[in-house]
Amino acid sequence: MAEVSSGGGRPPTIFISAGEESGDLHGAALARALRTRFPDARLIGLGGSRMQAEGVSLLAGLRELAVMGLVEVLRHLPFFVDLRKRVFAALERERVDLVIPIDYPGFNLRLAKHAKASGIPVLYYIAPQVWAWHKSRVRDLARDADEVAVVLPFEEDFLRKGGVNARFVGHPLLDRADPPLSRDEWARSRGLDPARPVLALFPGSRAQEVGRHLELFSAAADRVVARNPLVQVVIGVPGGIDRAVYAGARWPLVESADGLLQYATAAVAKSGTTTLEAALALTPLIVVYRMNAASYAVARRLVKVPHIALANLIAEDRVAPEFIQDAATPDALADAVLPLLDEGSPERRRMIDGFANVRERLGGPGASARVAALAADLLAAKRSGR
Repeated sequence: MAEVSSGGGRPPTIFISAGEESGDLHGAALARALRTRFPDARLIGLGGSRMQAEGVSLLAGLRELAVMGLVEVLRHLPFFVDLRKRVFAALERERVDLVIPIDYPGFNLRLAKHAKASGIPVLYYIAPQVWAWHKSRVRDLARDADEVAVVLPFEEDFLRKGGVNARFVGHPLLDRADPPLSRDEWARSRGLDPARPVLALFPGSRAQEVGRHLELFSAAADRVVARNPLVQVVIGVPGGIDRAVYAGARWPLVESADGLLQYATAAVAKSGTTTLEAALALTPLIVVYRMNAASYAVARRLVKVPHIALANLIAEDRVAPEFIQDAATPDALADAVLPLLDEGSPERRRMIDGFANVRERLGGPGASARVAALAADLLAAKRSGR
């Protein structure tokens, strides 16, 4: 494929901004797709180790960026004010030709606004969940983003009704390769018995999430093992988190990126991208979320969706059980997950059937390549002065 420059023969400089683990994962896949179209492009931005491995020069990493919740963000406000100044200065200094924010709306919507005001095209990838709360942000996206590449099928119509130039590109999780090992090989490589069920715990991708969920999930796992001693428990750990936050963990730690969800029999997971990964892997799970009490009080007034799990939202049904705040007790979690560890249970069968429907609704693979094509169109338009 021929190289495309942004004008005057200069290869394009593209700023990619991701602020959390899932954004780093999708940003890395996008960086690869951009390299295919623009072999000599300069890629800079915010992200994690995966994006860095794909050649993105980072101004800040995930350990600094992965903060969520009203109270937590306020505590880190000086850092984000300074980061905004550094990023805005970099857009001008590095002569950035295109900005691609990935989700992470608290920071990225401000980035999009500044880039647009500076004459830099904006391709917003993985739109903020404005259909859940902050519907006022639809207006911001319509004003500040030249294109919005959405990954959930219902988002395109919702955003277009608000004047956003939105396009459904499919979900990037569909592009992930199958795990390299068979389940038997994987289990033996981690000292597990392939013949026994595996329960995977996913307490979160941020230190504060792990702090709220790890002990709860571990206590639920204790109850599961007490009732079914054959169950083997492991804790899924994302690549961008400091393992010190798992100090004192009672179960073995396993890298989430090593295909854990494909190998696990069932899972207990914090609400987020993991619920969609489980659906695509056809791995039954229950979904849990606890947050700071003050942040929860605010969110409860603002969030207007029937489900918190992405898989349930796409299915338009409560396929996976959800446990929020005080409803998330060790006994309740254990009662819900035990039937999912039984290969022949009707609860497990129903959930797998529901997840198969979710997978069908997400379309086919190729999301990163489609976003790279949108990027090429915006760069070509900028070069021609359109």
